[in-house]
Amino acid sequence: MAYAIARLKKLKFGNLAGSASHTSRERETPNADLSVENIRFIGSNDPESRLEDLVMAKINEVSQHRKIRTDGVYCVEMLLSASPSYFRASCPTLAGYYEQNKLDVWLEATHQWLSEEYGSRIVRAELHLDEVTPHVHAYFVPVDDDGQLRCKHFFGGRQKIQAFQDSYYQTMRLIGLERGLKGSQAKHEDIKDFYRIVETGQNLEVSELNLEQIKAKAADRDRAARQFQQMEATARELAQANELLQQRIAQLEKEKKELSKQTQQLRELALEDVAWELGLDFEPSQSNSWVGHGHIIDINGDKFQSASPAVEKGGAIDLVIQVNNCNLRQALVWLNDRFGLQGAERAAIAAIKKQTADILETEPAPKFVPPVEDKSNWLAVHDYLTHFWGLPSNFVHGFHQSGLIYADKEQNAVFVMRDLNHQVKGAYLEGSEFKGLAIGSDRTKSWFHFQLGERGTSKVEKVVLCSSTIDAFSYAMLEYSKTGSIPKQRTLYMALADPKSTPVERLEDISQIKTAFNSDEFGEATALAVKKLLPHARRSRPKALSWNQDLLLEKSLQQQQQQRKSEVDLSL
Repeated sequence: MAYAIARLKKLKFGNLAGSASHTSRERETPNADLSVENIRFIGSNDPESRLEDLVMAKINEVSQHRKIRTDGVYCVEMLLSASPSYFRASCPTLAGYYEQNKLDVWLEATHQWLSEEYGSRIVRAELHLDEVTPHVHAYFVPVDDDGQLRCKHFFGGRQKIQAFQDSYYQTMRLIGLERGLKGSQAKHEDIKDFYRIVETGQNLEVSELNLEQIKAKAADRDRAARQFQQMEATARELAQANELLQQRIAQLEKEKKELSKQTQQLRELALEDVAWELGLDFEPSQSNSWVGHGHIIDINGDKFQSASPAVEKGGAIDLVIQVNNCNLRQALVWLNDRFGLQGAERAAIAAIKKQTADILETEPAPKFVPPVEDKSNWLAVHDYLTHFWGLPSNFVHGFHQSGLIYADKEQNAVFVMRDLNHQVKGAYLEGSEFKGLAIGSDRTKSWFHFQLGERGTSKVEKVVLCSSTIDAFSYAMLEYSKTGSIPKQRTLYMALADPKSTPVERLEDISQIKTAFNSDEFGEATALAVKKLLPHARRSRPKALSWNQDLLLEKSLQQQQQQRKSEVDLSL
């Protein structure tokens, strides 16, 4: 059995130089093979680049004008590895040997984990191959989001250390590594225990433990058995409590039918949730403002105020009437369609079911009406997409022919949004004067998406999630330019601007998912939120801010190469 291994060592400023001289082999290391070269995969390879300077630069970058304690923890050294039996399953005791494919998989997973968990706070990371067992040294600067140097915020106490190890294990388990028993009483002397594994090539197995460690592991097993028994007892108690709860719910359902203030309850839905469903977008630069469809809505608790036209009202019904320009009956049907009649948080709608039954039966369900196509504007929209955004003309033409893109009367490019059964439920408008959802679009049940792949394949094998419609096209074109042909795998490209609208149930069984969001703070946050919903998703970042910028850069380079070739031909 092979284990994932993660240890920490806290470094004060005076310890930085000593740690760096060891990991960069600036001082003699008796157990290291000098003929083997180590690999620095995060941070500069410049021999003049000192660890102390990197750490202080990161601290000064976010902690300007803050006083730093001289005895504080300036950096945390992480040591990451796995049992020798993982790297060389056929011969665990053969010092220095490792199977290249196992090393590559482990290093890629470790690199991705460091990037996703700690980002730019990792100022240096090196892969050591010159000792008995491959391992990584990574240096983390513990600066919190408020710009304070606070190691305790990240690694203070046993629970946070366990959380650090849990996080690493959640990635390592995907490549077949195990985790030691959580909460074990067996003692590990942080990094010193790790060096025993690295330098001797020994696994953490019972045969290698002393009597005290064996007793500790036996105590762990007994404790785990007791915990299991407690869990079974708790499960029985929960089952009984759930039965009582179901009875209570049935009683409440009867009481709910007798409520007399159903409409007022409906008005108490969170206005931010209703605004999001209406297609409005939160404007962080303006306090509590939601913008879209020609409206600027200021939400303050259960009240809202509209600047254009000037209105001050309260409640979800009034907000729907204001934005959708509809009547009361239509607003009730719209709320029923978007929020449904299930869930405790939607109890207000369920409470008025009896009162509004006749409305729901007679009023037609809301149906999205796409913007009217204006064919006379298509050439202008085609030029906008190809010249401004750099999308290939034949590619744009093909999607226009398939009905996924067209022009409206305002000379906007209309990107048709469909659910995963290809039913049209919305549209995204992209133009020089306006960008946003068409009114009535259902942003939780429909997306702009398309599929590419060799003919004869129908089952989606790979999904690429992008920040925008333009980025989805750009990513596909960049993949095409690398190979010169459409992907062999059936690939679904989807614009997903908000993780709340992720179709988890339809994507969780697809083995390959790329979170190809922008390389900015919002893109990183979106990727992290999607990964929590789909843990097997893998991050893919553009070199520039967005995939479209990457596409435009590649196009520019190709034009420069073609121009130089033409100049050479003319000179000949």
